[in-house]
Amino acid sequence: LVEFNNPKLDVPPQVTIHEMFERQAMIYPNAIAVTYEKEKITYKELNERANQLAHYLQKKGVGPDTLVGLCVERSHEMIVGILGILKAGGAYVPLDPTYPEQRLQYILEDASIQLFVTQESLKELNWLPENVESICLDRDQDEIGKESKTLPVSGVGPQN
Repeated sequence: LVEFNNPKLDVPPQVTIHEMFERQAMIYPNAIAVTYEKEKITYKELNERANQLAHYLQKKGVGPDTLVGLCVERSHEMIVGILGILKAGGAYVPLDPTYPEQRLQYILEDASIQLFVTQESLKELNWLPENVESICLDRDQDEIGKESKTLPVSGVGPQN
C-alpha cells in the first residue's frame, strides 16, 4: 500500500515555485492549468499573463524580497497575481477581502507594503492607505497587456 500510494516527490533543491510552474507550462502549454467556475485558462495563457504582470511590477520597483500585497477575489486572477509577483522577484502577502478593514490595514502596515495588487471592485473600499500604490488587475489590464510575454529576469532564487 505504501509503495502504491507513495506521496514522495523529488524536487530539485535549487528551484523556485515559479520555475517549477514554468517547466510545466513548457511541457503542457495547452493543458488546462486553472478552472474557476466556467472559465478555463491554459498553462501557456497563465504563464504569459503572469510574465506580463511580472514585467509591469518590475517597472514599479518590485524585485527580490519586495513584499507585495495581494487582495483579489477567488478567480484565475488570483493565480496570475501570485505567479506574477513571484516572477517579478517579490513575495506576495495574501489579504483576504472578507477580512475586517482594520485587520487588512494592520497587515499592510505591519508588513510595510508599498505596492498592492487588487481588483477595481475591491479598491473602492476605503481601507487602503494613501501611501500604498495600487495596481488593479482589471482596471490596469490594458497597460499590463502591453508588457512582454517573455520570462522576466527576477534575480530571485530559493534563498529569497
